[in-house]
Amino acid sequence: MKALVLAGGSGTRLRPITHTSAKQLVPVANKPVLFYGLEAIAETGIREIGLVVGDTQAEIEAAVGDGSAFGLQATYLRQEAPLGLAHAVLIARDYLGDDDFVMYLGDNFIVGGISDLVERFAASRPAAQIMLTEVGDPRQFGVVELDADGRVIGLEEKPAQPKSDLALVGVYLFSPAIHAAVAELKPSWRGELEITDAIQWLIEAGLRVDSSVVSGYWKDTGNVTDMLEVNRLVLESLEARVSGHVDEASELIGRVVVEPGAVVERSRLVGPVIIGPGARIVDSYVGPFTSIGAGCTVSGSEIEYSIVLPRASLEGVRRIEASLIGHDVEVTPAPNTPRAHRLVLGDHSKVQISS
Repeated sequence: MKALVLAGGSGTRLRPITHTSAKQLVPVANKPVLFYGLEAIAETGIREIGLVVGDTQAEIEAAVGDGSAFGLQATYLRQEAPLGLAHAVLIARDYLGDDDFVMYLGDNFIVGGISDLVERFAASRPAAQIMLTEVGDPRQFGVVELDADGRVIGLEEKPAQPKSDLALVGVYLFSPAIHAAVAELKPSWRGELEITDAIQWLIEAGLRVDSSVVSGYWKDTGNVTDMLEVNRLVLESLEARVSGHVDEASELIGRVVVEPGAVVERSRLVGPVIIGPGARIVDSYVGPFTSIGAGCTVSGSEIEYSIVLPRASLEGVRRIEASLIGHDVEVTPAPNTPRAHRLVLGDHSKVQISS
């Protein structure tokens, strides 16, 4: 079995971060979200992976290399434009050959891995096996309809009138039968070759499509809110560790990780928090669910429930919350400007003004 990992796409919902960075490399607890997926694939025993890449190929390739750091053998497959998940399967046809494969969306995050899913597929070998989860607004996802016995009977991509609240999770398992389905597809109203249409083709051809509902945690990390939530979840599993320098005037509370080369001086850190290698935290407060990247500086500032990417600096900022701060960003206070109140008051007025 092989793996097909989708690591292209423009990441429009994470702009402006993704104007200069691949969305799959935005870090969760100071590790790119893509790496969690690669580790999950390696845990299944799969060794050969094809990475479908686009305009950010150079950045993805620099981060993943030949895959050996993950126990994998990586091959890069260029997708010139993001024309749909089924299009990714189409361009990977020669690489995949006649092997079964797992298709994994590189910006998805699944707690608990996919080993059980892969074992179940290998034991029963349906034409396709999909993962589902209940969502609040199915119109944003590929939606699956089940019959009374729980069999998959229909799929639709981002429907205006969803027939269920079960959405496709970004992990799919396919036999080579999917290639015949993909070859028959026409672009959807979105101009893409939809994987939902390909799976529907399998169903209509009388082939078996199995499904299971995700029991663990799943998130598509395509927007800032979900990135922060996944960061929170991963930080919850931290074990406290101090490998850098923390002076006696600082206070560390709860699960706090201070990586090698990091310095904490006269500061208060309330976990779960991770401070990356070479970062400096001085005269500051870092609150729960915050990841500070490598080489960052936080001085005279307060930050909580946020992700700060490498080499960013926060100096003299009173309070930052629920934020995603990019590489090499500088955050400083705005200059003080004179303030005045212009009043027209009637007789016997009483006015309270905050100074």
